[in-house]
Amino acid sequence: MVEYLIFLAISTAVFSLFALGLNLQWGFTGLINFGNIAFMTLGAYTTVLLSLKGVPLFLAVIIGGIIAALLGLVIGFATLRLREDYLAIVTIGTGELIRLVINNQDLPVGDSWVSGAFGVQSYVIPLGTEPNLLFRWVMIFVLTGLTLITLFSLWGWVRTAQKAVNNNGSKLSSSQQEFFSRLGVGTIFALLAVAIYVSGVISLYNYNPKAGLMVLSLLVLAFVFWRLEILVRSPWGRVLKAIREDEEVPKALGKNVFAYKLQSLMLGGAIAGIAGAFFAWQLSAIYPDNFQPQLTFDAWIMVILGGSGNNIGTILGAVIYFAYDALTREFLPKIVPLDVERIGAFRIMVIGLILMVLMIWRPQGILGKKEELTLGK
Repeated sequence: MVEYLIFLAISTAVFSLFALGLNLQWGFTGLINFGNIAFMTLGAYTTVLLSLKGVPLFLAVIIGGIIAALLGLVIGFATLRLREDYLAIVTIGTGELIRLVINNQDLPVGDSWVSGAFGVQSYVIPLGTEPNLLFRWVMIFVLTGLTLITLFSLWGWVRTAQKAVNNNGSKLSSSQQEFFSRLGVGTIFALLAVAIYVSGVISLYNYNPKAGLMVLSLLVLAFVFWRLEILVRSPWGRVLKAIREDEEVPKALGKNVFAYKLQSLMLGGAIAGIAGAFFAWQLSAIYPDNFQPQLTFDAWIMVILGGSGNNIGTILGAVIYFAYDALTREFLPKIVPLDVERIGAFRIMVIGLILMVLMIWRPQGILGKKEELTLGK
């Protein structure tokens, strides 16, 4: 049970990162990216191949993120001056193109060249060897700090909504709905944080390499989330929102809309590239088929579920997605009498039905704001 919780925590953290990059591009800027997997693929393979050449892991991840951002630069220069449809078409095509090129290309694995179809194995994974007791206590201390910061931030987030309700009086209002939404989400996040903390402490003390990767992935997720929250509330972020609503307005105010779109595409791509490195480390061996277009649409599900234009909502979407995946994988075969092939299709059908109901009941997502809805743009 503990190991499975660690696995789910890593998966949720990695895909939260992946979806946060997409949310920056779509939720805040209105850029339709159906090929986010291309950035993840480049980040994963760049990090892994450089680490096999002896490049330090931290530097390899940074280079992987930069390469992914440069892909965003190339795509942006080719499409951002055209209609939005072209960006969607080019990105989904780029994702498949990169995967197929890797599948049919020889890769420099160590001192030899290996066919990409054979995949890449036996690469270095951070914290893969058992550290001494002191370093294990340091990681436990870091995990404790992350948990306390998370709980304190959630408390402040809920309290902010409560104050808005108190200021508006007792009448039913959007601020009351916001408060109850935040209270429910905050409670779920708090319980998950405690469960992950307990599992993490146990696994770090009796060292499991995946626990070390979990702490690292949560630390990176917390840092990226923190910086994104600052960015989207800055003048730069307000220009992105203005572009999302009506790009003619910031143009009239003298803003270089093309440059802002390009920056958003590149930064979102870099975040997806970093997520790719963690995805590769979690898998321990990567193959081209690990980077199917389906992963991009999984990220879209997370963003839409939680609410586009809301970073906490994106993380909530990732939590819901992996909770649904784990629960249906475990319990659905016991309820629905279908074989393995059909049960997989049934699970996809059910989440599609959930999305349809959500789009009718709450099209802005669970934490999204209706006035910032971009789906109907």
